[in-house]
Amino acid sequence: MRGPVVVLGDTLLDRDVEGVVNRLCPDSPVPVLDETAATDRPGGAGLAAVFAAAQGAEVVLVTALADDAGGARLSALLAAAGVQVYPLALSGATPEKIRLRARGRVLLRHDRGGTSGEPGQPSDEVLRVIAAASAVLVSDYGRGVARQPALRDALAATRAPVVWDPHPRGPAAVPGVHLATPNESEVRELVPALPGASRLATASRGAQGLRRRWRAGAVAVTLGGDGALLCHAGSTPLVVPTPGSAEGDTCGAGDRFAAAASLALAQGALVSEAVQVAVAEASAYVAGGGVASALPPSAPAVRARSASGPRALQPAPRGGAVADRVGVAAVAALLGEVRAAGGTVVATGGCFDLLHAGHVATLEAARQLGDCLIVCLNSDASVAGLKGPDRPVQSEADRSRLLAALSCVDAVLIFDEPTPETALSWVRPDVWVKGGDYATGGGDASVTLPEAEVLRRWGGNTVVVPYLDGRSTTDLIVRTLAERTR
Repeated sequence: MRGPVVVLGDTLLDRDVEGVVNRLCPDSPVPVLDETAATDRPGGAGLAAVFAAAQGAEVVLVTALADDAGGARLSALLAAAGVQVYPLALSGATPEKIRLRARGRVLLRHDRGGTSGEPGQPSDEVLRVIAAASAVLVSDYGRGVARQPALRDALAATRAPVVWDPHPRGPAAVPGVHLATPNESEVRELVPALPGASRLATASRGAQGLRRRWRAGAVAVTLGGDGALLCHAGSTPLVVPTPGSAEGDTCGAGDRFAAAASLALAQGALVSEAVQVAVAEASAYVAGGGVASALPPSAPAVRARSASGPRALQPAPRGGAVADRVGVAAVAALLGEVRAAGGTVVATGGCFDLLHAGHVATLEAARQLGDCLIVCLNSDASVAGLKGPDRPVQSEADRSRLLAALSCVDAVLIFDEPTPETALSWVRPDVWVKGGDYATGGGDASVTLPEAEVLRRWGGNTVVVPYLDGRSTTDLIVRTLAERTR
């Protein structure tokens, strides 16, 4: 493949809550689910991207992420799955889809997140990566990303094969897509069926209607356990049956189908070959247990102050308690406040093991570059992985409290990974600041800084600020130990 596989569309936070039902509610004749486990995963376009990355492809996800705990959770899950996120801003809340299950059956689905927010403008880097793709999968869940004008222009201009997985509430596919992959119910909504027509006749008529309407190269209608029906320019459709009968949880099967077809086209397959591969992959996915067994292990969240997971977001005024400036909820409230006012978000990061004058100089300089400063702080586990088992000297709780107490720091976000990439993909700062002489000797700081490539995904900038010479946590520890042994 000449470039990455790009997945573009709406990402949801999916959660499966497993439990047991042993009684009815005393005040209403409904079952009571006693929760035993809960699993988070990316949904929508995020799930399709995870499927593609699990096959070893380089995958870029262009999606919109909100400034809330759900957006932070999605960033962590996608990074853990090996997906490169090129985020757009998203007004409103992260859409969530919660399935309450008992004994493998869904009792109730609870959707939250409200009406669709408006996705922000893509950066030049997003448009560049679409142009360089080996294939593009548009995974539309009707929440606005596939309707964004600049993205549609980029999709129409790319030479890569485009697969369009439509949604009835979404826009029409851009003209000239290689393959559209609606399911039966979507076809019936988009092209009304003739009374008394058979199932295959309805699927064929609908596929041909969509192919002409969207000027698509081909339309494959997925038929659940019966495979898919593919309509090309000719009058005779191709029916691709499943390799064998399979029953199970079909959640995500359409995403698996579209991702498999996109990967096959990226590798040079014909459309008919790609659909056959996709039918086989989706069938094996359902037979193998569906989404519960197909995804990699769940990632730890970009953590809030408590270990209980994301909580309802409450505004945390900067004049409040120091503890209220630490964690996902505090950062989300700050981002909402600053962005609503059109302000500039500045971020920096590090271990800050022993806070010294060099740190403070860097933080004060960083704060002057915008309207708020967020510190991305390495957790205890992250510091130990970077510095060795004897570090950190101070716990993350103490380090975060000291940073939050500084007048130049507005909020602190603790992350577990070796680098802040996951946290940055959610925070999306306008400016990322590093302290040090990166630019000495004629060097270009935007090239040298490892975070620069990540910042370019949403049009952010990286800068360096001078540091106070001779200040180093490691040197401070060494000198302290040497004095103690005299």
